[in-house]
Amino acid sequence: MADQLVALNSHEHRSLRLRQRHSEAAHFTEIMPSEFAGAAASCPILLAKSPETGAFYVGAMFGFKPGENLLSDHRDGAAPTYRTLDQQREGFYVSEDEIAIDPTCPRFSEYEGELLFDMDGRPATPLRHIRRVLTQLVTGKHESETFTATLLRLKLIEPIDISLNFDDGEKLVLQGLYTVSLDTVNELEDSAVLDLFRKGYLQLIYTMVGSLKHVSALAHIRNHRLSRAA
Repeated sequence: MADQLVALNSHEHRSLRLRQRHSEAAHFTEIMPSEFAGAAASCPILLAKSPETGAFYVGAMFGFKPGENLLSDHRDGAAPTYRTLDQQREGFYVSEDEIAIDPTCPRFSEYEGELLFDMDGRPATPLRHIRRVLTQLVTGKHESETFTATLLRLKLIEPIDISLNFDDGEKLVLQGLYTVSLDTVNELEDSAVLDLFRKGYLQLIYTMVGSLKHVSALAHIRNHRLSRAA
């Protein structure tokens, strides 16, 4: 990816346009602590390990396997229930404190969509939004790493296996996912719990655990799609 990135500038990209896309293929997307409340309204929030580094990160689940987004049914013309910062920035990156783009991303076009720069070469509304999103991601990345490091230090992370049976006979067993153990939280020293509370981590933990109810809701949506397609 890094060798494909190109620094964004108004001279070379004056005619570049941004098409609306909703990252339908993203079934599990990293989110930052500031996104937990919004994501938890419709998605399960879980921990996973990065395949590149092995480090834990927090993600929102939109489907049960790659290519499946159960909260974005464009066949009905519906917009996604929730779009993460990572989905919103699709095609845009931060490289050496500058905005860079992956020119191969299908989100970019010379012919359709909204211009990234106005006639004077200044950032247009879509690009100003992307800049805000990237700023939130850079800030949130550090916050997320600190949060997961605290969970690890206190040994609060535990694996969770999700087994689901669907009306078409398919059985899915999801592995490599983790959650926070409330039993272990309840066993912590009062001082540790107070520290979690003061940092805002206790609220994040309960938000994550509470969001697990959406696993069954996603399964219901999947079964509905299967019956509709039959």
